[in-house]
Amino acid sequence: MTLLQKPRYEALVFDLDGTLIDSAPDIAGAVNEVLERRGWPVQSVAFVEKFIGFGPRRLLLDLLVAVGLPSDDATVDEAVREYLANYERSPAGRTLFYPHVREDLEALHGAGIRLGICTNKPQGLSLKVLDILGIAHLFEIVVGADIAPANKPDPRHLQAVAQAMKLDGTPWAYIGDTAVDQTTARAAKIPFFAVSWGSGGKLDVPPDARLIRLSDLSDTRPVEAGQES
Repeated sequence: MTLLQKPRYEALVFDLDGTLIDSAPDIAGAVNEVLERRGWPVQSVAFVEKFIGFGPRRLLLDLLVAVGLPSDDATVDEAVREYLANYERSPAGRTLFYPHVREDLEALHGAGIRLGICTNKPQGLSLKVLDILGIAHLFEIVVGADIAPANKPDPRHLQAVAQAMKLDGTPWAYIGDTAVDQTTARAAKIPFFAVSWGSGGKLDVPPDARLIRLSDLSDTRPVEAGQES
């Protein structure tokens, strides 16, 4: 089956960071501006990347705790505000697509599969990054952390995307790279697929739920709800 044949899934919803794009360098840059301004030690991209997935506040809180820096509410709140301002100034300067992601998204979209995004990145930043990278037009719906009724791993975040896309009765799946994504899909009783790049390779999923490329989804039969990993 080729990408241009009738797809098995009618809609696909993706996580953003770590699944479609490697945004860790830009996120780490914004975080390190916060640390450097306070005279605190800057951290490597690999270290900052460990805390990505739960949204900006958890990112800063968990990182500050991990390195033994002040982590009271006032300090974290101020750090988050500054981090977001830093990130807004340079949201995609060093962000890259993972191999074949862009071409596969374009092919899936061209094959008539409806695409959405469920991300713990703030809405404005998400849309800005997608626009800079030239793929915003591929997605029917984007639901960021600050416009969702709750954030991943709460299933209401993913359910909000499904509701906005009117997916009731439509065969669809969620694709991500972290345990947060996997837990979200399981709680929402939606089939889940893990990418094989980034942290996705560490997830415990059945072989048929492991994607070598996103284009694999063009030839994948929908599973019954609750049968995903």
